[in-house]
Amino acid sequence: MLVAVDIGNTNIVLGFLDRGDIVGTYRITTKANHTSDEYGLMIMQFLELSGYSPDDVDDVIICSVVPKVMHSFRASMIKFLDVDPMIVGPGVKTGINIRIDDPKSLGADMLADSVGAYVTYGGPVLVVDFGTATTFDYVDAKGTITAGIITTGIRTSAAALWGETAQLPEVEITRPHSILATNTRTAMQAGLYYNFLGGTERTIRQFHDEIGEDFQVIATGGLGRVLENDTEMIDVYDPDLIFKGMASIYERNTTR
Repeated sequence: MLVAVDIGNTNIVLGFLDRGDIVGTYRITTKANHTSDEYGLMIMQFLELSGYSPDDVDDVIICSVVPKVMHSFRASMIKFLDVDPMIVGPGVKTGINIRIDDPKSLGADMLADSVGAYVTYGGPVLVVDFGTATTFDYVDAKGTITAGIITTGIRTSAAALWGETAQLPEVEITRPHSILATNTRTAMQAGLYYNFLGGTERTIRQFHDEIGEDFQVIATGGLGRVLENDTEMIDVYDPDLIFKGMASIYERNTTR
Protein backbone atom coordinates (compact mmCIF):
# COMPACT_ATOMS: atom_id res chain seq x y z
CA MET A 1 0.00 0.00 0.00
CA LEU A 2 1.14 3.54 -0.80
CA VAL A 3 0.50 6.38 1.66
CA ALA A 4 0.19 9.75 -0.10
CA VAL A 5 0.47 12.85 2.09
CA ASP A 6 -0.40 16.44 1.17
CA ILE A 7 0.95 18.88 3.78
CA GLY A 8 -0.85 22.19 3.40
CA ASN A 9 -0.92 25.37 5.44
CA THR A 10 -4.20 24.46 7.15
CA ASN A 11 -4.50 20.67 6.91
CA ILE A 12 -2.42 17.58 6.32
CA VAL A 13 -4.43 15.24 4.09
CA LEU A 14 -3.55 11.57 3.88
CA GLY A 15 -4.65 9.06 1.26
CA PHE A 16 -4.18 5.30 1.45
CA LEU A 17 -3.84 3.73 -2.01
CA ASP A 18 -4.11 -0.04 -2.38
CA ARG A 19 -3.33 -1.28 -5.92
CA GLY A 20 -4.23 2.15 -7.23
CA ASP A 21 -7.57 2.41 -5.40
CA ILE A 22 -8.01 5.11 -2.75
CA VAL A 23 -9.21 3.12 0.26
CA GLY A 24 -9.10 5.83 2.93
CA THR A 25 -8.56 9.56 3.36
CA TYR A 26 -7.93 11.48 6.58
CA ARG A 27 -7.21 15.05 7.68
CA ILE A 28 -4.95 16.41 10.42
CA THR A 29 -4.72 20.07 11.41
CA THR A 30 -1.31 21.40 10.38
CA LYS A 31 0.68 22.40 13.47
CA ALA A 32 4.39 23.14 13.43
CA ASN A 33 4.80 22.07 17.06
CA HIS A 34 3.51 18.51 16.60
CA THR A 35 6.25 16.00 17.39
CA SER A 36 7.13 13.01 15.23
CA ASP A 37 5.58 10.76 17.90
CA GLU A 38 2.27 12.66 17.71
CA TYR A 39 2.15 12.39 13.93
CA GLY A 40 3.15 8.74 14.10
CA LEU A 41 0.41 7.84 16.57
CA MET A 42 -2.19 9.51 14.36
CA ILE A 43 -0.95 7.60 11.32
CA MET A 44 -1.14 4.34 13.25
CA GLN A 45 -4.74 5.09 14.25
CA PHE A 46 -5.74 5.94 10.68
CA LEU A 47 -4.20 2.71 9.41
CA GLU A 48 -6.14 0.73 11.98
CA LEU A 49 -9.38 2.49 11.08
CA SER A 50 -8.84 1.50 7.45
CA GLY A 51 -8.10 -2.11 8.37
CA TYR A 52 -4.35 -1.98 7.76
CA SER A 53 -1.17 -2.28 9.81
CA PRO A 54 2.27 -0.68 9.38
CA ASP A 55 3.47 -3.89 7.72
CA ASP A 56 1.00 -3.25 4.87
CA VAL A 57 2.67 0.07 3.96
CA ASP A 58 5.10 -0.35 1.08
CA ASP A 59 6.05 3.31 0.68
CA VAL A 60 5.14 6.93 1.37
CA ILE A 61 5.12 9.97 -0.90
CA ILE A 62 4.84 13.52 0.49
CA CYS A 63 3.78 16.74 -1.23
CA SER A 64 4.41 19.74 1.06
CA VAL A 65 4.19 23.53 0.97
CA VAL A 66 5.03 23.84 4.70
CA PRO A 67 8.78 23.25 5.18
CA LYS A 68 8.66 23.73 8.98
CA VAL A 69 6.44 20.63 9.36
CA MET A 70 8.53 18.38 7.15
CA HIS A 71 11.22 17.36 9.67
CA SER A 72 8.78 16.01 12.26
CA PHE A 73 6.47 14.38 9.73
CA ARG A 74 9.26 12.72 7.78
CA ALA A 75 10.79 11.49 11.03
CA SER A 76 7.44 9.96 12.01
CA MET A 77 7.32 7.96 8.77
CA ILE A 78 10.82 6.62 9.38
CA LYS A 79 10.18 5.79 13.04
CA PHE A 80 6.69 4.29 12.83
CA LEU A 81 6.57 2.86 9.30
CA ASP A 82 10.28 2.24 8.68
CA VAL A 83 9.97 4.17 5.39
CA ASP A 84 12.00 7.16 4.21
CA PRO A 85 9.36 8.91 2.08
CA MET A 86 9.67 10.20 -1.45
CA ILE A 87 9.31 14.00 -1.55
CA VAL A 88 7.68 15.73 -4.53
CA GLY A 89 10.15 18.40 -5.60
CA PRO A 90 13.15 19.18 -7.80
CA GLY A 91 14.71 16.09 -9.34
CA VAL A 92 11.55 13.99 -9.13
CA LYS A 93 10.15 12.84 -12.47
CA THR A 94 6.52 13.92 -12.98
CA GLY A 95 5.76 13.50 -16.69
CA ILE A 96 4.76 17.17 -16.78
CA ASN A 97 6.82 20.01 -18.27
CA ILE A 98 6.80 23.41 -16.59
CA ARG A 99 7.07 26.47 -18.83
CA ILE A 100 6.75 29.39 -16.43
CA ASP A 101 9.38 32.03 -15.56
CA ASP A 102 10.65 30.18 -12.47
CA PRO A 103 9.65 26.49 -12.57
CA LYS A 104 11.06 25.89 -9.07
CA SER A 105 8.57 28.39 -7.65
CA LEU A 106 5.61 26.19 -8.57
CA GLY A 107 4.12 24.72 -5.41
CA ALA A 108 4.39 20.95 -5.00
CA ASP A 109 0.64 20.75 -4.46
CA MET A 110 -0.07 22.66 -7.69
CA LEU A 111 2.31 20.34 -9.54
CA ALA A 112 0.71 17.18 -8.14
CA ASP A 113 -2.80 18.50 -8.94
CA SER A 114 -1.73 19.22 -12.52
CA VAL A 115 -0.23 15.74 -12.92
CA GLY A 116 -3.40 14.17 -11.52
CA ALA A 117 -5.62 16.15 -13.87
CA TYR A 118 -3.52 15.46 -16.95
CA VAL A 119 -3.09 11.71 -16.42
CA THR A 120 -6.76 11.27 -15.48
CA TYR A 121 -8.56 13.60 -17.86
CA GLY A 122 -5.99 14.53 -20.51
CA GLY A 123 -5.25 17.99 -21.81
CA PRO A 124 -5.71 20.78 -22.34
CA VAL A 125 -7.07 21.28 -18.85
CA LEU A 126 -7.44 24.09 -16.33
CA VAL A 127 -6.92 22.80 -12.80
CA VAL A 128 -8.65 24.76 -10.02
CA ASP A 129 -7.77 23.96 -6.41
CA PHE A 130 -10.06 25.51 -3.80
CA GLY A 131 -7.92 25.40 -0.67
CA THR A 132 -6.47 27.93 1.76
CA ALA A 133 -5.45 29.71 -1.42
CA THR A 134 -7.32 29.24 -4.70
CA THR A 135 -5.04 28.28 -7.56
CA PHE A 136 -5.62 27.98 -11.32
CA ASP A 137 -3.07 26.10 -13.45
CA TYR A 138 -3.32 25.55 -17.19
CA VAL A 139 -1.87 22.36 -18.70
CA ASP A 140 -1.82 22.22 -22.49
CA ALA A 141 -2.51 19.22 -24.73
CA LYS A 142 1.17 18.16 -24.59
CA GLY A 143 1.26 18.07 -20.80
CA THR A 144 2.99 21.39 -20.21
CA ILE A 145 2.06 23.84 -17.47
CA THR A 146 2.14 27.16 -19.27
CA ALA A 147 0.41 29.54 -16.84
CA GLY A 148 -1.13 29.77 -13.42
CA ILE A 149 -2.54 32.22 -10.93
CA ILE A 150 -2.96 32.30 -7.16
CA THR A 151 -5.59 34.16 -5.17
CA THR A 152 -7.20 34.03 -1.75
CA GLY A 153 -9.45 31.15 -0.79
CA ILE A 154 -13.01 31.81 0.32
CA ARG A 155 -12.23 30.81 3.91
CA THR A 156 -9.25 33.17 3.96
CA SER A 157 -11.45 36.01 2.73
CA ALA A 158 -14.06 35.17 5.34
CA ALA A 159 -11.49 35.13 8.14
CA ALA A 160 -10.27 38.57 7.07
CA LEU A 161 -13.86 39.85 7.09
CA TRP A 162 -14.76 38.82 10.62
CA GLY A 163 -11.22 39.18 11.95
CA GLU A 164 -10.88 42.82 10.91
CA THR A 165 -14.46 43.90 11.63
CA ALA A 166 -15.30 43.78 15.32
CA GLN A 167 -19.08 43.45 15.03
CA LEU A 168 -19.19 40.75 12.36
CA PRO A 169 -19.48 37.15 13.57
CA GLU A 170 -17.70 34.07 12.28
CA VAL A 171 -20.03 32.24 9.87
CA GLU A 172 -20.16 28.86 8.16
CA ILE A 173 -19.03 28.86 4.53
CA THR A 174 -22.04 27.51 2.71
CA ARG A 175 -24.38 28.19 -0.20
CA PRO A 176 -27.10 30.56 1.06
CA HIS A 177 -30.76 29.83 0.38
CA SER A 178 -31.13 33.28 -1.18
CA ILE A 179 -29.09 36.36 -1.96
CA LEU A 180 -31.91 38.38 -0.40
CA ALA A 181 -30.37 38.30 3.06
CA THR A 182 -32.29 39.66 6.03
CA ASN A 183 -29.73 39.41 8.84
CA THR A 184 -26.00 39.87 9.36
CA ARG A 185 -25.12 36.18 9.27
CA THR A 186 -26.93 35.39 6.01
CA ALA A 187 -25.73 38.68 4.51
CA MET A 188 -22.13 37.60 5.11
CA GLN A 189 -22.74 34.10 3.77
CA ALA A 190 -24.41 35.38 0.61
CA GLY A 191 -21.78 38.06 0.06
CA LEU A 192 -18.87 35.68 0.49
CA TYR A 193 -20.40 32.91 -1.60
CA TYR A 194 -21.60 34.87 -4.60
CA ASN A 195 -18.56 37.14 -4.70
CA PHE A 196 -16.30 34.06 -4.71
CA LEU A 197 -18.43 32.19 -7.25
CA GLY A 198 -18.50 35.21 -9.55
CA GLY A 199 -14.75 35.71 -9.27
CA THR A 200 -14.14 32.04 -10.09
CA GLU A 201 -16.35 32.17 -13.18
CA ARG A 202 -14.77 35.43 -14.36
CA THR A 203 -11.29 33.96 -13.98
CA ILE A 204 -12.18 30.83 -15.97
CA ARG A 205 -13.78 32.98 -18.65
CA GLN A 206 -10.60 35.06 -18.93
CA PHE A 207 -8.53 31.90 -19.43
CA HIS A 208 -10.91 30.92 -22.24
CA ASP A 209 -10.64 34.38 -23.83
CA GLU A 210 -6.84 34.50 -23.76
CA ILE A 211 -6.07 30.87 -24.60
CA GLY A 212 -8.50 30.80 -27.49
CA GLU A 213 -9.17 27.06 -27.47
CA ASP A 214 -11.50 24.74 -25.63
CA PHE A 215 -10.32 22.95 -22.49
CA GLN A 216 -11.76 21.02 -19.56
CA VAL A 217 -12.00 22.60 -16.11
CA ILE A 218 -11.22 20.20 -13.27
CA ALA A 219 -11.80 21.40 -9.71
CA THR A 220 -10.50 19.96 -6.46
CA GLY A 221 -10.02 21.00 -2.84
CA GLY A 222 -12.49 20.83 0.02
CA LEU A 223 -14.30 24.07 -0.79
CA GLY A 224 -14.83 23.03 -4.41
CA ARG A 225 -17.62 20.80 -3.19
CA VAL A 226 -19.56 23.93 -2.17
CA LEU A 227 -19.41 25.41 -5.67
CA GLU A 228 -19.49 22.42 -8.02
CA ASN A 229 -23.27 22.29 -8.51
CA ASP A 230 -23.72 26.04 -8.86
CA THR A 231 -21.76 26.73 -12.04
CA GLU A 232 -21.61 25.23 -15.51
CA MET A 233 -18.01 26.36 -15.93
CA ILE A 234 -16.58 23.47 -13.88
CA ASP A 235 -16.66 20.19 -15.79
CA VAL A 236 -15.54 17.80 -13.05
CA TYR A 237 -15.05 18.02 -9.30
CA ASP A 238 -12.45 15.46 -8.16
CA PRO A 239 -11.60 15.55 -4.44
CA ASP A 240 -8.88 12.91 -4.88
CA LEU A 241 -6.99 14.68 -7.66
CA ILE A 242 -3.79 15.27 -5.70
CA PHE A 243 -3.61 11.61 -4.63
CA LYS A 244 -3.94 10.53 -8.27
CA GLY A 245 -1.13 12.91 -9.15
CA MET A 246 1.13 11.64 -6.38
CA ALA A 247 0.41 8.02 -7.32
CA SER A 248 1.43 8.78 -10.92
CA ILE A 249 4.59 10.57 -9.77
CA TYR A 250 5.47 7.67 -7.49
CA GLU A 251 5.10 5.16 -10.33
CA ARG A 252 7.56 7.17 -12.45
CA ASN A 253 10.16 7.12 -9.70
CA THR A 254 9.95 3.63 -8.24
CA THR A 255 13.35 2.56 -9.51
CA ARG A 256 14.92 4.07 -6.40
